[in-house]
Amino acid sequence: MADLFNLVLKMDYKSCLLVLFTLFSAINSEAQTRYITDEGSIAFKSDAPLELIQAASKDMKGIIDIDRNVFAFSVYMSSFQGFNSPLQREHFNENYLETVKFPKASFSGKIIETVDWTQDGTYEVRTKGKLHIHGLDQERIIKGTVVIADGKIKLEAYFTVLLEEHQISIPKIMFQKIAEEIQVTIGAHLEKQSS
Repeated sequence: MADLFNLVLKMDYKSCLLVLFTLFSAINSEAQTRYITDEGSIAFKSDAPLELIQAASKDMKGIIDIDRNVFAFSVYMSSFQGFNSPLQREHFNENYLETVKFPKASFSGKIIETVDWTQDGTYEVRTKGKLHIHGLDQERIIKGTVVIADGKIKLEAYFTVLLEEHQISIPKIMFQKIAEEIQVTIGAHLEKQSS
């Protein structure tokens, strides 16, 4: 399973989703209900004493298999826009996240709570899985909100990432400008995969 996960991380989005669909189908040959997005949003904020850095991407891809309560989301790190200057974006991609070497971040795993996916409503959930950033996996439990309405799913989550847990080094001279703990916000609207 770990080898397959690593293979998926190296693929482009369409191939990644195809492999995930195939994997979910192979595990259980019965018909399964999946919801997908290819325009999810993810934003981060570094709130350091001397500088506030913010950037966002609207290119997050993801899938939720509601029959098995499993999910996978990923984003190309180079898709983040914003920053305070083009030079800051360049440093983010080249010096800190090394996006040529580690192009994607992802989170995949299982939804812990039982959700009645057929019932409209708002559900507070916890997800358990592997957060993959800068080439390193960290097992995480991340809380989020799922809103089900009119056959669609809206997902929101807020969590923090410690740079040292993913071996993202910040030079001492930059400690006052880059926070060691980054705030991340995710939002996605998922629609049922057409057969």
